[in-house]
Amino acid sequence: MLNELKIDFIGPGVMAEAMVKGLIERAGVSSDQILMSGPRVNRLEELSKTYGVLTTTDNRLSVKDADIVVIAVKPQTLDAALRDLPGALPEKAVVLSIVAGATLESLSQHLNHHAIMRAMPNTPAQIGKGITIWTATQQVTEEQRAHAKEILLALGEEIFVEEEDYLDMATALSGTGPAYVYLFMEALVDAGVHLGFPRRIAEKLVVQTILGSVAFYDHSTLHLARLRNQVTSPGGTSAAALYYLEKAGFRTALSRAIWAAYERSTQLGKGKKRGQVEDV
Repeated sequence: MLNELKIDFIGPGVMAEAMVKGLIERAGVSSDQILMSGPRVNRLEELSKTYGVLTTTDNRLSVKDADIVVIAVKPQTLDAALRDLPGALPEKAVVLSIVAGATLESLSQHLNHHAIMRAMPNTPAQIGKGITIWTATQQVTEEQRAHAKEILLALGEEIFVEEEDYLDMATALSGTGPAYVYLFMEALVDAGVHLGFPRRIAEKLVVQTILGSVAFYDHSTLHLARLRNQVTSPGGTSAAALYYLEKAGFRTALSRAIWAAYERSTQLGKGKKRGQVEDV
Protein backbone atom coordinates (compact mmCIF):
# COMPACT_ATOMS: atom_id res chain seq x y z
CA MET A 1 0.00 0.00 0.00
CA LEU A 2 2.96 2.32 0.53
CA ASN A 3 4.75 1.83 -2.77
CA GLU A 4 3.31 4.92 -4.47
CA LEU A 5 3.34 7.32 -1.53
CA LYS A 6 5.75 10.14 -0.80
CA ILE A 7 6.94 9.98 2.80
CA ASP A 8 8.66 12.97 4.39
CA PHE A 9 10.61 12.92 7.65
CA ILE A 10 11.04 16.14 9.61
CA GLY A 11 14.04 15.36 11.80
CA PRO A 12 16.82 12.96 10.76
CA GLY A 13 17.48 11.44 14.19
CA VAL A 14 17.99 7.87 15.38
CA MET A 15 14.31 6.91 15.41
CA ALA A 16 13.70 8.50 12.02
CA GLU A 17 16.61 6.46 10.66
CA ALA A 18 15.15 3.31 12.23
CA MET A 19 11.83 4.00 10.51
CA VAL A 20 13.51 4.64 7.15
CA LYS A 21 15.53 1.44 7.46
CA GLY A 22 12.42 -0.53 8.36
CA LEU A 23 10.42 0.92 5.48
CA ILE A 24 13.12 0.10 2.94
CA GLU A 25 14.10 -3.32 4.28
CA ARG A 26 10.78 -4.66 5.57
CA ALA A 27 7.95 -2.69 3.93
CA GLY A 28 9.14 -2.59 0.33
CA VAL A 29 9.36 1.21 0.18
CA SER A 30 11.79 2.60 -2.40
CA SER A 31 14.42 5.06 -1.21
CA ASP A 32 13.27 7.62 -3.80
CA GLN A 33 9.87 7.77 -2.06
CA ILE A 34 11.51 9.11 1.09
CA LEU A 35 12.61 12.68 1.76
CA MET A 36 14.34 13.66 5.00
CA SER A 37 14.82 17.22 6.22
CA GLY A 38 16.77 18.78 9.05
CA PRO A 39 19.34 21.46 9.86
CA ARG A 40 22.48 19.29 9.94
CA VAL A 41 23.92 18.88 6.45
CA ASN A 42 26.49 16.26 7.51
CA ARG A 43 23.78 14.07 9.03
CA LEU A 44 21.61 14.37 5.93
CA GLU A 45 24.53 13.46 3.69
CA GLU A 46 25.22 10.40 5.85
CA LEU A 47 21.61 9.21 5.55
CA SER A 48 21.52 9.86 1.82
CA LYS A 49 24.70 7.84 1.33
CA THR A 50 23.50 4.97 3.53
CA TYR A 51 19.90 4.62 2.33
CA GLY A 52 19.76 6.54 -0.96
CA VAL A 53 17.01 8.85 0.32
CA LEU A 54 16.45 12.43 -0.80
CA THR A 55 17.37 15.17 1.67
CA THR A 56 16.90 18.90 2.20
CA THR A 57 17.44 21.50 4.92
CA ASP A 58 14.15 23.24 4.03
CA ASN A 59 11.29 21.77 6.07
CA ARG A 60 8.64 23.76 4.22
CA LEU A 61 9.90 22.61 0.83
CA SER A 62 10.17 19.01 2.01
CA VAL A 63 6.43 18.62 2.70
CA LYS A 64 5.29 20.14 -0.60
CA ASP A 65 4.27 16.85 -2.29
CA ALA A 66 4.14 14.58 0.76
CA ASP A 67 1.41 12.02 1.40
CA ILE A 68 2.72 11.21 4.88
CA VAL A 69 4.75 13.63 7.02
CA VAL A 70 6.57 12.06 9.96
CA ILE A 71 7.53 14.50 12.72
CA ALA A 72 10.55 12.94 14.43
CA VAL A 73 12.27 15.71 16.39
CA LYS A 74 13.05 16.14 20.08
CA PRO A 75 10.30 17.83 22.13
CA GLN A 76 12.60 20.75 22.89
CA THR A 77 13.05 21.53 19.16
CA LEU A 78 9.45 20.92 18.07
CA ASP A 79 8.41 24.58 17.87
CA ALA A 80 11.39 25.47 15.69
CA ALA A 81 10.83 22.46 13.42
CA LEU A 82 7.17 23.33 12.85
CA ARG A 83 7.61 27.09 12.51
CA ASP A 84 7.58 27.15 8.70
CA LEU A 85 5.01 24.41 8.12
CA PRO A 86 1.58 26.07 8.64
CA GLY A 87 -0.03 26.42 5.24
CA ALA A 88 2.62 24.27 3.56
CA LEU A 89 1.11 20.83 4.15
CA PRO A 90 -0.90 19.42 1.24
CA GLU A 91 -4.56 18.91 2.09
CA LYS A 92 -4.20 15.19 1.23
CA ALA A 93 -1.31 14.70 3.65
CA VAL A 94 -1.50 13.00 7.02
CA VAL A 95 0.93 13.81 9.82
CA LEU A 96 2.46 11.08 11.99
CA SER A 97 4.20 12.45 15.09
CA ILE A 98 6.55 10.42 17.29
CA VAL A 99 7.39 13.41 19.51
CA ALA A 100 7.07 12.57 23.20
CA GLY A 101 4.38 14.62 24.94
CA ALA A 102 3.19 16.52 21.84
CA THR A 103 -0.60 16.22 21.85
CA LEU A 104 -2.84 15.92 18.82
CA GLU A 105 -4.46 19.23 19.69
CA SER A 106 -1.17 21.14 19.98
CA LEU A 107 0.13 19.64 16.73
CA SER A 108 -3.08 20.55 14.94
CA GLN A 109 -2.87 24.14 16.19
CA HIS A 110 0.81 24.47 15.28
CA LEU A 111 0.35 23.06 11.79
CA ASN A 112 -3.13 24.36 10.98
CA HIS A 113 -3.84 20.80 9.83
CA HIS A 114 -6.27 18.25 11.25
CA ALA A 115 -5.36 14.81 9.87
CA ILE A 116 -2.83 13.89 12.53
CA MET A 117 -1.65 10.68 14.15
CA ARG A 118 0.50 10.31 17.23
CA ALA A 119 2.71 7.30 17.94
CA MET A 120 5.20 6.17 20.58
CA PRO A 121 7.71 3.60 19.31
CA ASN A 122 10.72 2.37 21.28
CA THR A 123 14.36 1.77 20.41
CA PRO A 124 14.09 -1.96 19.53
CA ALA A 125 12.29 -0.63 16.46
CA GLN A 126 15.79 -0.20 15.04
CA ILE A 127 15.94 -3.96 14.46
CA GLY A 128 12.24 -4.51 13.78
CA LYS A 129 11.55 -5.71 17.34
CA GLY A 130 9.84 -2.64 18.74
CA ILE A 131 6.36 -2.02 20.05
CA THR A 132 4.43 1.12 19.08
CA ILE A 133 1.19 2.44 20.54
CA TRP A 134 -0.64 5.01 18.40
CA THR A 135 -3.82 7.00 17.94
CA ALA A 136 -5.37 9.37 15.39
CA THR A 137 -7.73 12.29 15.04
CA GLN A 138 -11.18 11.76 13.54
CA GLN A 139 -10.06 13.46 10.33
CA VAL A 140 -7.63 10.63 9.53
CA THR A 141 -9.19 8.32 6.95
CA GLU A 142 -9.29 4.53 7.17
CA GLU A 143 -6.85 4.37 4.26
CA GLN A 144 -4.43 6.68 6.05
CA ARG A 145 -4.72 4.56 9.19
CA ALA A 146 -3.89 1.50 7.12
CA HIS A 147 -0.81 3.27 5.76
CA ALA A 148 0.30 4.21 9.27
CA LYS A 149 -0.18 0.64 10.48
CA GLU A 150 2.01 -0.65 7.65
CA ILE A 151 4.73 1.86 8.55
CA LEU A 152 4.63 0.89 12.22
CA LEU A 153 4.62 -2.84 11.47
CA ALA A 154 7.97 -2.29 9.76
CA LEU A 155 9.26 -1.39 13.25
CA GLY A 156 7.80 -4.40 15.06
CA GLU A 157 4.37 -4.71 16.67
CA GLU A 158 1.72 -1.99 16.98
CA ILE A 159 -1.34 -1.26 19.11
CA PHE A 160 -3.98 1.29 18.11
CA VAL A 161 -5.85 3.03 20.93
CA GLU A 162 -8.76 5.45 20.96
CA GLU A 163 -7.64 7.28 24.11
CA GLU A 164 -4.73 9.67 23.58
CA ASP A 165 -3.83 9.53 27.29
CA TYR A 166 -2.42 6.07 26.66
CA LEU A 167 0.40 7.65 24.63
CA ASP A 168 1.93 9.37 27.67
CA MET A 169 1.51 6.14 29.61
CA ALA A 170 3.26 4.22 26.83
CA THR A 171 6.06 6.79 26.81
CA ALA A 172 6.75 5.94 30.45
CA LEU A 173 6.26 2.18 30.17
CA SER A 174 7.43 0.95 26.76
CA GLY A 175 9.08 4.05 25.27
CA THR A 176 11.40 4.47 28.25
CA GLY A 177 11.21 0.76 29.07
CA PRO A 178 14.45 -0.32 27.37
CA ALA A 179 16.37 1.99 29.74
CA TYR A 180 14.95 0.12 32.73
CA VAL A 181 15.83 -3.22 31.18
CA TYR A 182 19.41 -2.15 30.40
CA LEU A 183 19.90 -0.79 33.92
CA PHE A 184 18.56 -4.06 35.37
CA MET A 185 20.88 -6.07 33.11
CA GLU A 186 23.83 -3.84 34.00
CA ALA A 187 23.14 -4.36 37.71
CA LEU A 188 22.99 -8.14 37.24
CA VAL A 189 26.27 -8.15 35.32
CA ASP A 190 27.97 -6.03 37.98
CA ALA A 191 26.66 -8.39 40.66
CA GLY A 192 28.09 -11.33 38.72
CA VAL A 193 31.47 -9.63 38.50
CA HIS A 194 31.30 -8.93 42.25
CA LEU A 195 30.71 -12.63 42.81
CA GLY A 196 33.89 -13.40 40.87
CA PHE A 197 32.82 -14.02 37.26
CA PRO A 198 34.83 -12.48 34.43
CA ARG A 199 32.68 -9.72 32.93
CA ARG A 200 32.31 -11.47 29.56
CA ILE A 201 30.89 -14.56 31.26
CA ALA A 202 28.62 -12.52 33.52
CA GLU A 203 27.28 -10.65 30.47
CA LYS A 204 26.65 -13.91 28.60
CA LEU A 205 24.81 -15.40 31.56
CA VAL A 206 22.64 -12.32 32.03
CA VAL A 207 21.77 -11.77 28.36
CA GLN A 208 20.82 -15.39 27.76
CA THR A 209 18.84 -15.51 31.00
CA ILE A 210 16.80 -12.48 29.88
CA LEU A 211 16.30 -13.85 26.36
CA GLY A 212 15.36 -17.30 27.64
CA SER A 213 12.96 -15.96 30.26
CA VAL A 214 11.10 -13.83 27.70
CA ALA A 215 10.97 -16.71 25.20
CA PHE A 216 9.67 -19.07 27.90
CA TYR A 217 6.97 -16.56 28.82
CA ASP A 218 5.97 -16.27 25.15
CA HIS A 219 5.49 -20.03 24.94
CA SER A 220 3.61 -20.29 28.23
CA THR A 221 -0.01 -19.64 29.14
CA LEU A 222 0.81 -19.00 32.79
CA HIS A 223 0.62 -15.67 34.59
CA LEU A 224 3.95 -13.99 35.33
CA ALA A 225 3.48 -14.63 39.05
CA ARG A 226 3.00 -18.36 38.39
CA LEU A 227 6.18 -18.48 36.34
CA ARG A 228 8.05 -16.72 39.12
CA ASN A 229 6.66 -19.16 41.68
CA GLN A 230 7.93 -22.08 39.59
CA VAL A 231 11.49 -20.81 40.13
CA THR A 232 10.96 -20.08 43.83
CA SER A 233 11.34 -23.14 46.01
CA PRO A 234 10.42 -22.78 49.70
CA GLY A 235 13.50 -21.80 51.65
CA GLY A 236 15.61 -21.76 48.47
CA THR A 237 17.97 -19.29 46.85
CA SER A 238 15.28 -17.56 44.76
CA ALA A 239 13.08 -17.12 47.83
CA ALA A 240 15.96 -15.50 49.70
CA ALA A 241 16.76 -13.17 46.79
CA LEU A 242 13.14 -12.17 46.17
CA TYR A 243 12.55 -11.53 49.87
CA TYR A 244 15.44 -9.08 49.86
CA LEU A 245 14.19 -7.33 46.70
CA GLU A 246 10.72 -6.90 48.19
CA LYS A 247 12.17 -5.66 51.46
CA ALA A 248 14.34 -3.15 49.56
CA GLY A 249 11.27 -1.78 47.77
CA PHE A 250 12.13 -3.03 44.28
CA ARG A 251 8.53 -2.91 42.99
CA THR A 252 7.85 0.47 44.57
CA ALA A 253 11.02 2.03 43.17
CA LEU A 254 10.21 0.78 39.67
CA SER A 255 6.60 1.95 39.90
CA ARG A 256 7.69 5.40 41.07
CA ALA A 257 10.27 5.63 38.29
CA ILE A 258 7.63 4.89 35.66
CA TRP A 259 5.28 7.42 37.23
CA ALA A 260 8.06 10.04 37.12
CA ALA A 261 8.55 9.33 33.41
CA TYR A 262 4.79 9.65 32.85
CA GLU A 263 4.67 13.01 34.64
CA ARG A 264 7.62 14.23 32.60
CA SER A 265 5.88 13.20 29.38
CA THR A 266 2.79 15.20 30.30
CA GLN A 267 4.97 18.19 31.22
CA LEU A 268 6.66 18.06 27.82
CA GLY A 269 3.22 18.16 26.23
CA LYS A 270 2.54 21.40 28.09
CA GLY A 271 5.85 22.91 26.98
CA LYS A 272 7.39 22.80 30.44
CA LYS A 273 11.17 22.79 30.86
CA ARG A 274 12.92 20.40 33.20
CA GLY A 275 12.33 21.34 36.83
CA GLN A 276 9.13 23.26 36.23
CA VAL A 277 6.11 22.14 38.21
CA GLU A 278 2.39 22.77 38.09
CA ASP A 279 1.01 25.71 40.09
CA VAL A 280 -0.99 24.57 43.08
